[in-house]
Amino acid sequence: MTGPGDNRTPVPARPTVVTADELERALRETFSRQAAAPLPGTVDPAGLAIRRATRVRRRRVLTGTALAGVATVLVSVGMVQLSPQSGQSTPPTVVLGDPRGSSWPVPEPVSSPSAGSPRPALGPAGGAVDLIVDGTLYTAGNTNITLGVVAADRAQRVADKGGWLVVGAPTVAGRALLSVHPDGSTRVLLAGAEAIAVAPDGGQVAWRDGDRISLAGIVADRLVAVAGTTATGAAVPVGFAGNSVLVRRDPARPGYALWHPATGGLATDGWRDVLAVHGALPDGRLVGLVPAGTPRRPCLALLDPARALATIRTACGPTLSADGLGGVSADGRWLLLNGRTGSPDGTGALLVDLATLGGTPVARPAGPTLAGAVCWTPAGAAWYVAARGGLVPVRPDRVVAGEPAVASPVTGVEPADRPVVVTDPAP
Repeated sequence: MTGPGDNRTPVPARPTVVTADELERALRETFSRQAAAPLPGTVDPAGLAIRRATRVRRRRVLTGTALAGVATVLVSVGMVQLSPQSGQSTPPTVVLGDPRGSSWPVPEPVSSPSAGSPRPALGPAGGAVDLIVDGTLYTAGNTNITLGVVAADRAQRVADKGGWLVVGAPTVAGRALLSVHPDGSTRVLLAGAEAIAVAPDGGQVAWRDGDRISLAGIVADRLVAVAGTTATGAAVPVGFAGNSVLVRRDPARPGYALWHPATGGLATDGWRDVLAVHGALPDGRLVGLVPAGTPRRPCLALLDPARALATIRTACGPTLSADGLGGVSADGRWLLLNGRTGSPDGTGALLVDLATLGGTPVARPAGPTLAGAVCWTPAGAAWYVAARGGLVPVRPDRVVAGEPAVASPVTGVEPADRPVVVTDPAP
C-alpha cells in the first residue's frame, strides 16, 4: 500500500542517517548543556562516567599494590573476604600484597596426623611440651602433625580449642600464620606479612604490611579485621596487653608503645624508653627492661599498660641482656631471661624472683643461654631451646637449691633444625 500512513509524511523533515561523528557531537552537546545549566536533583552523566572510571582504576591499583591494609573487613553485619575460592567451603587464605604474584600455596586439609616420619628422640621433653622440629609438630600426646608449607619461628597452643597457631619464619615472601587442628588438618590464615604477633589466648592477631599495622580477631579459621592504623618508620607489633597491641618502634632500637584500637590510631609521640617486654603479671602489669641506674644499664621494671607503659617500679642488680628473650611464669612469681655472666659464650639464663622487685632483685643462674621462646608449663616448670642446641628444663625449686639446668640433646635432628618450643596459652 503506497502513500502516507497515519501522521507520517512521505519525506522526513530530517535525514534518518546519522554518522558516528554526528552522534558523538550530539552526545558532547548534551553533556555541555547539562554542565552549563544543571537542574536540581539531576544526575550528571559525565561526572558519573568519570567517577565510575576512577573507582575502577582505584580498585585495580589497590588489588595490585596494597591489598593487605585490612585483610577481611567486617562491615555492619556482613564480611567482605579477600581472595575467595568459588565452590570451596573452607575459609579463604588472606594473602597480603598481590595474590597473583604470591608464592604461598594453600595446603589441602589433612584428615589425619602425619605418620610418615619417625619421631625424634626428645629425651625428657617427650610428653612434657609440644615441639616443632623440621616442619613437624610433635605433641605431648605423642602425635606427629606435618605443617607443610610453613617453617616455624614461633608457636602456641590455643586456649579452649585444642589447636595451635604457628607463626612462620621470615622469607622473601613474608611471614605466614598457620592454624593447626588436633585432627592434623592445617590452614594458612595469613601470608605475606612483615611481622606477626598473636595474643596469648590465640583470639587475636596483629600484623604489619606496608605502612599499616592491622588487628584482627581469629574466628573459625577466619580473620575478622576490626582496626588498622598507620605504622611509622619501622614499627612492628610484638605482643598484646589485654586488647591493646604492643608495638616496638624499631626492631633494632629501644622504644615501645601501646596501640589501643578502640580509641584511634597509634600515637607518634607515645614511645616509652623501654628495652624489652617479657610478659605480664596476673594483674595485667607488664614486666620489662628499662635503662636505669648509674651507669645506665638494663634494669627490671614494672610497666602500667593503663598509663601508656609508664614505669611503676625499677629494680637494678643483676647484669641482664636486652635481647628480649625470656618469659614470665603463669603465677607471676618467676622471670626467666638471659643475663651476662662469665660463661664461655658470654651469657647465660637467669631465674629472677619477681617477689624481690621491691629491693634488689634476686637472680640465680638457671642454665645455658636462651635461643627462643620460653614455655612455662602448668606444673610450674619452664622449657626452652639452648643457643648451643638441646632442650633445657628449668625447675625453680632446683634452681633455688643451687642446681642450674642442663641441656638435653635431641637425637636424630640436624644441628640446623633447631626445635621450636610451643608455648602454653595464658591462663
